[in-house]
Amino acid sequence: MAGVALGVTLMLLALFITAGYKKEIRNKMVSLGAHIRVSSVEQNYSFDLLPFDRDQSFIVDLLKNSHVKNMQFYATKVGILKTQEQVEGIVLKGIDSTFSWKLFSTHILEGNQLEYHTDSLSNKILISKTLASKLQLRVGEKVNAYFIQDPPRYRSFIIDGIYQTDLPEVDTRFVLTDLRHVQKLNDWTQEQVSGIEILIDDFDQLDLIGEQIHLETPINLKAETIKQLYPNIFEWLELSDTNALVLLIITIIVCVITMISTFFIIVLEQTKNIGILKTMGLSHKKIVKLFIIIASRLIFRGLCWGNIIGLSIGILQKIWHIIPLDPETYYVSYIPIVIQPLTLLWVNLLVFFACLFTLLLPAYYVSKRISPVEAIRFDV
Repeated sequence: MAGVALGVTLMLLALFITAGYKKEIRNKMVSLGAHIRVSSVEQNYSFDLLPFDRDQSFIVDLLKNSHVKNMQFYATKVGILKTQEQVEGIVLKGIDSTFSWKLFSTHILEGNQLEYHTDSLSNKILISKTLASKLQLRVGEKVNAYFIQDPPRYRSFIIDGIYQTDLPEVDTRFVLTDLRHVQKLNDWTQEQVSGIEILIDDFDQLDLIGEQIHLETPINLKAETIKQLYPNIFEWLELSDTNALVLLIITIIVCVITMISTFFIIVLEQTKNIGILKTMGLSHKKIVKLFIIIASRLIFRGLCWGNIIGLSIGILQKIWHIIPLDPETYYVSYIPIVIQPLTLLWVNLLVFFACLFTLLLPAYYVSKRISPVEAIRFDV
């Protein structure tokens, strides 16, 4: 029972952690951007993107797509934040009222999320904790941003909030501000933007929806999924699935070996009783059935204890974040957990039937090989 319980506990925690980790990283990546980004095909992976008009027919068609939850417009501008002692390069990202704060607001440590007013231009910004620490800035303080262009320009901003995603690609670069600041710095009209970020309702269909949206965009634009924008991170997440699968296979093998060993111990202990039952006329099939019933009870008890222990550890970690992680290495500050009822069900079924199936052959073999005469004389 202890062997089965330990195996089930390990499998449940491995799957809960893998699912939680993937979900947490995906949410972090999507929180500042989106699932799909539409931008110019000529931008050459620079943050100074070529503009396009936000009032186009294909945008109206995208809004009619049932999978599209939200569309948000943005513009970016490379610049420098400068204090009296420090200088840091940044990407100033302009957003407007279409920006979805649902995911990103969870990353705000101090201050408030930006408010967009249609009648006035706000000079407030949202800066990362990484940049705030390097520049020694706090909420409410002023900071100057410089932009290298012809002629060079600068803006004075007020820090309205500090965020932290633990993703270096985000925390070391992006500063959020009013979209109109970037448009004025680039001498654009209010209808011109750098790109469109699209949130969808089903991440499992990301590739399919991304390809569909790409085909609907004009020839001068392209649609890229978040997997295409950050391939290294998502390849790393897929590797975690492989690690979890290997752990599952090893754990099932351990459970099976444990049950087979237990089975032979039961046979040795009950050899005399087997002989008596055979002498009384009990058939091989019924003896096998008897052993399977005994083994099933042991497996079932092990499953119960494994579920109790696994779920208890998972719930405690999910609520109180007992086990921490190094965010610089793992991009999260604690082990994330997602408890999935379907995963719980198929793990229990897999372990139960895998252990039970492996006992059928040895049970049939042993019951047939035991001679009633020798078994009755057998002394354990």
